[in-house]
Amino acid sequence: MMAQNFGKVAVLLGGRSAERAISLQSGQAILDALCKSGIDAHPFDPAEQALEELLHQNFNRAFIALHGRFGEDGTIQGALEFMGIPYTGSGVLASALAMDKWRTKLVWQAVGIHSPRYALLQADSNFKEIADTLGLPLIIKPAREGSTIGLSKVHHQQDLVEAYRLAAQHDTLVIAEEFITGKELTVAILGETPLPLVRIEIAGELYDYEAKYLSNDTSYFCPSGLSDELELAIQHQALQAYKVLGCEGWGRVDLILNQTGQFYFLEANTCPGMTGHSLVPMAAKTAGISFEDLVIKILVLSHVE
Repeated sequence: MMAQNFGKVAVLLGGRSAERAISLQSGQAILDALCKSGIDAHPFDPAEQALEELLHQNFNRAFIALHGRFGEDGTIQGALEFMGIPYTGSGVLASALAMDKWRTKLVWQAVGIHSPRYALLQADSNFKEIADTLGLPLIIKPAREGSTIGLSKVHHQQDLVEAYRLAAQHDTLVIAEEFITGKELTVAILGETPLPLVRIEIAGELYDYEAKYLSNDTSYFCPSGLSDELELAIQHQALQAYKVLGCEGWGRVDLILNQTGQFYFLEANTCPGMTGHSLVPMAAKTAGISFEDLVIKILVLSHVE
């Protein structure tokens, strides 16, 4: 597709979520790549400009680089559809569903896709009973946040209330999730194609915000080092997990592979990071796709109602 056929492209970045800083980095990398490819692309921060300015400034298409709420949860997608502006990534329903880790689990469970056992938490929950049922350690996290914001790994029952309170600062819906010991893996998906797996090794005990975006001690392996047969099996089920949520365009599915060879899907990301530490560009590079070609392919796959 020729650059001029995209028209004037808005790169939506920044925004109002807790992931604003990462979104600014992702958006700038995408913007630079689009401009390098000769596309008439411009930054647009919804936290600083009213969305109707997209119409007033005659934008023809939007590349969504907003992470978290008000960008990855279906809200911006709905606004763009109302304005008739094609946009990258998944539609309204899939974006909202994938952002909600509890409802994602319900869908996956319904079709037989493995995910760690869990319980919903409230201030008056029986934390001892939950710890006894799911076992320790537990992961406590907000159901509708990204980048592990508000997430804790709890080793002792007496720390569950504090972890719940931390997560509840970010969301009224909080999940306690069984901790699965094993290899951290992620599958990037471009269109209908799963890209090579990325295996993640962390220096600490948790792949948290610092390990994802700030630490130089986190190691990434792509190729993953898994057998071809196992990698294909994981890619196949990752694509199923992605599509059953209604996801399209591009995204990423995260999972844990335990010592017995069983894999457990954790979440789907409909607008993954595109920073220097990000996993989708890493997988694309292994598949022979440059960063510039990756953003063009994503743009070509724009959602149009």
